[in-house]
Amino acid sequence: MFKNQPKGLYFLGLSNMGERFGYYTMLSILLLFLQAKFGFSTAISGQIYAIFMAVVYFLPIVGGWVADRWNFSKCVVAGIFIMFAGYLVMAIPTPVRADSSLWILFGALALIAIGTGLFKGNLQVIVGDLYNDPRYSSQRDAGFSIFYMAINIGSMFAPGTASAMCNFAFAHSDLKYVADLPAACNAYLDAAEKGSANLPEAASRVADLAAANGMDVDFSGLTAWCSDYLSTLTTGYNYGFGVACISLIISYAIYMFGKRYFGSSIPSKKKDEAGNNGSAPVLTPRQTRDRMVALLLVFAVVIFFWMVFNQSGAALTEFAKSCIGPECGGFTRIFFNVWALVAFCLAVYAIFGIFQSRTTSGKTTACILLVCMLSFIVYFYATTPNPLTNIQPQDYQQFNPFFVVALTPVSLALFGWLASKGKEPSAPRKIGYGMILAALAYGLMALSSIGISGTSGNVNPNWLISTYLILTFAELLLSPMGISFVSKVAPPKYKGAMMGAWFGATAIGNYLVMVPMLLWGKISLVAIWSILIGLCLISAIFIFSIMRKLENVTAEADAAENVLAEEAAAQKLASDVEA
Repeated sequence: MFKNQPKGLYFLGLSNMGERFGYYTMLSILLLFLQAKFGFSTAISGQIYAIFMAVVYFLPIVGGWVADRWNFSKCVVAGIFIMFAGYLVMAIPTPVRADSSLWILFGALALIAIGTGLFKGNLQVIVGDLYNDPRYSSQRDAGFSIFYMAINIGSMFAPGTASAMCNFAFAHSDLKYVADLPAACNAYLDAAEKGSANLPEAASRVADLAAANGMDVDFSGLTAWCSDYLSTLTTGYNYGFGVACISLIISYAIYMFGKRYFGSSIPSKKKDEAGNNGSAPVLTPRQTRDRMVALLLVFAVVIFFWMVFNQSGAALTEFAKSCIGPECGGFTRIFFNVWALVAFCLAVYAIFGIFQSRTTSGKTTACILLVCMLSFIVYFYATTPNPLTNIQPQDYQQFNPFFVVALTPVSLALFGWLASKGKEPSAPRKIGYGMILAALAYGLMALSSIGISGTSGNVNPNWLISTYLILTFAELLLSPMGISFVSKVAPPKYKGAMMGAWFGATAIGNYLVMVPMLLWGKISLVAIWSILIGLCLISAIFIFSIMRKLENVTAEADAAENVLAEEAAAQKLASDVEA
């Protein structure tokens, strides 16, 4: 898995891991922050969340255009500094339910989106260009899987960090987190401001939730209590946004230190004014057109994948908040301890080390690591309360990155074995299979929602965890392979723009994330999940209908890489003979 990879990959992956850790710490609580601080409904907060996600993934198109004409590395560095400014603004507490706070938030989100546009796509172009070197060209797919795994290591720690920051804020008061209480407090404050006839009912709702969770409320000071509760909670979220600032400092340091290992691969106009850097192939106009068409067809499909996948911070988090209780029992409860997840991941890698290591010392080390990790898992199981309480909605978002990290070696081993048999599916075919699995994931959500009246229920957490598992299988088939497909097929002089266009397709999908949120409470949950299932299946049918065209372009790109590798080998042989 890690053999014959360029050193620059690891520094780029670690730099991206730091940035993604901060980003997903913020994103895991953004919807909840909007609802708590401003009292927004599910529909309004979902729209803001989706628009932000769309802009974040649209701006890499602009970032790619800028990098093609300026400098990829300078774009990456500028992006880090601009994102830092945005997170810093979000980390500063402001008054709850204030219009000024909302405009400050919008400004901060705009800075984060602009910075991400300069950073994200261009960093991945640099990763892709590492594999223009014939020594590494055959390892492109594995390299992007490693890069993608690094992203998810950072993402795995993000939701737990956000929860820890919230708990830290509450630790200095007599308050505690209750999923339904922010909405109840905002409903009471709305009723009090408007002099609504529902004020006594809203007050009783707050008092009942507080009493049920061991908090005392004085009705004479209920307005102040509600404001204090919302302020405490949102300050905890501010702390989470502050963590993102620290992660960006680390990300910048790693990038600058590692530049010596990947600097020569950074594309620039100085290397080739026509846009072909290094050993990139020269394409005919027909080849360029065919590749562009193939990429656009793939982009049309991934729009709907990202629409359903990125429900993790929207509809799936709303489901966790309103339809799953804050408790989990049985073996599953230890999965809410991020260090238990780390132990599981290391155990998986130890198992692969036992079978893949070629030396006795390597196998012995892997065996020792496996025993240690299994011991930790037993320890976590024995010491974790049963049931585990005070689970926050964002905690469920750690399962997707955990599954990515744990299953990446399984995925690579499976497809490596298929490749050795000459049966590995092409990247476009993997994307089609990913859409089918995404449909299956929401099939589980539909089953779990049968019998739920409205939007409140008491669903077993294992349903949602299993959904994340299947969505992860879909993601491993689609996302790293899709990025690799773009990097491989994109015409060299349009590589930055095409990588940006990949994120543009993601942006449209992210904008469509709001659809289930707009429908939340208006139609049944089963109907909402069924819509997502239908979109996934239609997308799968479409991509399989154009599979021949896509695979022809992929085969042509592979052949071009092989020719370049053979030419490089011949040149090296001639050089060795002359020497």
